[in-house]
Order: sequence, then structure tokens, then C-alpha cells
Amino acid sequence: MTVLDIQRVSKAYNGHQALKDVSIQIPQGSIFGLLGPNGAGKTTLIRIITRIIEQDSGDIFLNGERITTRMVREIGYLPEERGLYKKMKVGEQLLYLAQLRGMTREEATRGIHEWLERLSLTSWIRKKVEDLSKGMAQKVQFIATVLHKPQLLILDEPFSGFDPVNANLIKDEILRLRDQGATIIFSTHRMESVEELCDHIALINKSEKILEGPKIQIKNQFKDGTYMITHQDSLNGSNGFDVLSTSQDEFGRLATMIRDKENKGSNAILKSVMKNTEVFSFVEKVPTINEIFIKSVKEETHA
Repeated sequence: MTVLDIQRVSKAYNGHQALKDVSIQIPQGSIFGLLGPNGAGKTTLIRIITRIIEQDSGDIFLNGERITTRMVREIGYLPEERGLYKKMKVGEQLLYLAQLRGMTREEATRGIHEWLERLSLTSWIRKKVEDLSKGMAQKVQFIATVLHKPQLLILDEPFSGFDPVNANLIKDEILRLRDQGATIIFSTHRMESVEELCDHIALINKSEKILEGPKIQIKNQFKDGTYMITHQDSLNGSNGFDVLSTSQDEFGRLATMIRDKENKGSNAILKSVMKNTEVFSFVEKVPTINEIFIKSVKEETHA
């Protein structure tokens, strides 16, 4: 089921085309990576979804209904540019923001205490935001984003400002929210986080969508018949494969990267290699999201 359906959305600013005919479908219960280089149009799209700005053309549907400002209250949005009232105390800040989202004082207070405990911030409930470290303030903003239990979350660079321990803590909370039924749009430049968290991805470049689909499907699409083999004797390109590089592993064994030049498949390539040398390991090289990102953007840039 599609939770958010973006249909042919376009937006221009003073002659600059920020988005051009972008269509994306966000599946229910997924962590959806919205990717692209700086200036590609990701932030513009997020601001249109959250009704901060209006698109010039196209439609956006949330659970089958054309999205309205009223419906945006049901979305949790963590912007890249964080914003908390520095003079307010943490508990007062969270209560105020929760009530703006329609929560009662009682349910908001209960949720605040639960989240502060989860993120090890209980002792800071009466501290002013200006007294918090950057990482602590980021945690407070994350709580403000998820406190009203939104079914759609938009997280723009959610790990910015976190040390590895707290980044991992927030990552676990994102996965827990997904497992509880939330749908999460995750915009980031950290491709290692996309590898770990995302089920689906879309790549925007120069205002247009150039890739979209399940992460595994896209990774398979970009496989090019490359394999890493560790083996005993030297290996020369023949019988359907090219040798790309050879080195030694930590045990002194030869490690060779080869490519299936005739698309024979892994079984045929392995049989061919085993005729020439003893094989210790044979692994297909699956491209990383970072490699796919760079390759796709470069191809579009030079197209």
C-alpha cells in the first residue's frame, strides 16, 4: 500500500527549476531514502510535502487523499535546520509542541517522560534548551518530532551532530518506529546509513528523479558481473572473464577481481577458475549505494 503518492510535482523559483515532473510512491511501513546531491531538489520536495511552500503543478496524496495543511499535523517532520526555543525548559518545550499537534496535556506528559527515559534525558527535563549540548538538543528535537506518534515521519539528516553512540541510539529508535508501523522518509548524504536502514530509495539529480525502487532491486540492477576470488595460483583472464586487479590478502593468498565478460553466470565462471587454481573464496561484488549514487549522478551530469 502507498502512504504518500507524489504525482508529477514541479516547482520553479525565479526561473530556476527546483523540481521537474517528479513522481514518487512511498510504501507503507518502509524506510524510504530520499537521496541526491546538494541542490538536487530534495529540500524543496520535503517543503512541498509539509505545505511550507506550494508546488507549481502536480499533486500529493496522503493515504489516498490530496494533502492539506490540516493533514500535515499528522506528519512528524525533523528539518535539517533545527529549531528549539532556547530559553524554554526541555519539558515545557516538549509539552508546548505536543499540544500544538493536538495531544492532551495528560497524554503528552506521559509520552514526554517515556521518551526522555528512552533517550537518557530524564534529569534534563527542567533544564533550559540553551544549557544542553548540541547532541542533547538534537535528541529533544527528535522527541518533539515523534511524540505525537505520527504514521508518517520525515527525517532530514537525523544523525547530524550526534556522536557514534547516540547516532546508533537514534538509529535503533527509527527501526523500532518502523516496526511499530510508521512510514519514514529519510533524507541524508550518509550513504552508510542508507545501506543500514532503507528498504526503498529514490535519487533526485538536477531537479529530476533518476532512480526509484526497492534497495535490493536497484543494487541488483547495477551489478556488472564482478567477482572477488581468493585463490592459490596466479590467474590469467580467459574462458569468459577478464582479470581487473590482483593483490594479496592478510594470509598471503592471491585476491583477484574478475569480470564476467560474456555474462556466463557465477557457476560457469567458478568452474572455469577452478580449472586453473585452488579457490578459497568466491564472492560476487554487489555495488554499494554510495557507488550507485556516484555512478548515476556522474552519468546524468555527462549525459
